[in-house]
Amino acid sequence: MRGEADQDPRHRPDQPEDAGRAPEGSEGTHLRPDRSEITAQRLQQAMTRLRARLRSESGQRSTGLTLTQLGVLSTVVKQGPVTAARLATLEHVSPQSIAQSLAVLKEAGLVHTEPDPQDGRKRLVSADASAAELVGGLMASRVSFLARAIEQVVEPGERRDLEKAIELMERLAAADPHARRT
Repeated sequence: MRGEADQDPRHRPDQPEDAGRAPEGSEGTHLRPDRSEITAQRLQQAMTRLRARLRSESGQRSTGLTLTQLGVLSTVVKQGPVTAARLATLEHVSPQSIAQSLAVLKEAGLVHTEPDPQDGRKRLVSADASAAELVGGLMASRVSFLARAIEQVVEPGERRDLEKAIELMERLAAADPHARRT
């Protein structure tokens, strides 16, 4: 006699038993999420865990800055003098969110503003030298942790798979899901 899982052509032994079930509280929206939704959920959960681990390993919590504030600071360090409007676009957040982050970063002495020489109505945000040092230290700690983790858990034969996964993640980060597929 074949088991229920053997009769269901959608059953995959490498997936948890409840992989095809709709999440609790979503009854009525989808009876079974499609494969892309399941993959998206798994990817989101893995990225959340990895981000939390990177924050912990890098010492980010000891800075007293939020992830959003550090993201804004990192962008200011990389971009050089930049307007708040450009920062909002680059960070994919509202102008109000940028203003709040910049207020905290200014108070901490990590950024300063000056008039835009091209347009005196605008102000350019620049990073203090201490900001570049802070961001550089956090990034170095993250890279160091990831390098050690890769050495520890990724087999040599899996390195190419990891490279392909990175390429896919870069494409996902740049994707416009609202654009029509050609």
